[in-house]
Amino acid sequence: MMQQPVRVFVGADRSQALAVKVLEHSIKRHASLEVVIIPMVDLPIRPPKDIRNSQRTGFSFSRFCIPEMAGYAGKAIYMDADMLVLKDIKSLWDIPFDGAKVVIQQEVKYQEITTKKFGAPSSRKKQCAVMLLDCSRLEWKIDRIVDELDRAEYDYAGLMYDLCILGNDEIKYGVPFEWNSLEYSDENTCLIHYTDVATQPWTSCRNKNAEPWFNEVRLMLADGSLTREDLEQEIRLGYFRPSLRWDITTRPSISVRIRPLFDVINEWRDTMKRYQPHRDVYLAKKRRALAEKQCAKPLAS
Repeated sequence: MMQQPVRVFVGADRSQALAVKVLEHSIKRHASLEVVIIPMVDLPIRPPKDIRNSQRTGFSFSRFCIPEMAGYAGKAIYMDADMLVLKDIKSLWDIPFDGAKVVIQQEVKYQEITTKKFGAPSSRKKQCAVMLLDCSRLEWKIDRIVDELDRAEYDYAGLMYDLCILGNDEIKYGVPFEWNSLEYSDENTCLIHYTDVATQPWTSCRNKNAEPWFNEVRLMLADGSLTREDLEQEIRLGYFRPSLRWDITTRPSISVRIRPLFDVINEWRDTMKRYQPHRDVYLAKKRRALAEKQCAKPLAS
């Protein structure tokens, strides 16, 4: 029997379309199996009526589209776009389901370190940002899920954090932290997740684990899978920071000792260009916060 290729569905909005290509390059460069990458960029998903249940990114709900996109057959991996793979994806692909329908993150490590960095939350939760899905046993339809949100059968938190559309026996917590390493990297890391929006390497100069991502881009430029014009286009569109040019070209020649100063100079360059990272994400966040505030107001007598 012919072995099914590793199918990786990647959730993204337009601002991270090029980040998907970097992730794809990193996956295939380390893979010992055939890998097929399916980008899910800005899928046409109907927004819930209550803005408080809306997607936190342009692709939060895209993972629930995977079984249908896969023809309700075989298995698949879901990943967010803001990731980089450092090891062979075979070890993730081979995790057994043990009767479950999905396999998600097992635990969260290194909170005492990663929550102290710039732009970090006060605590970190287990995520569904890396998932193994048995598509043959998942009957998800995104329109039905949005309908259930609209009927208040559950809310955004229940859906995204608790995966409440499945029973407890249908979820296995079996993805090691090393395959969804939240803002942390060491010799055991298989996948770095640049999960803090404020410090993603292509939008910020403040990520201490950005060097592997820069190196991947340099490799892509060298092998022709990415061009300078590709980078320049993302910069012109405001999706990537202008100073990324110098991180890709000049940073390797800067000594480690003075790189902090180099980062400060790069931040100044971005400020001078009036660069606004993740503008649409932050505007949507403000709208949700306003809606929550209005719902919390007592009714007029």
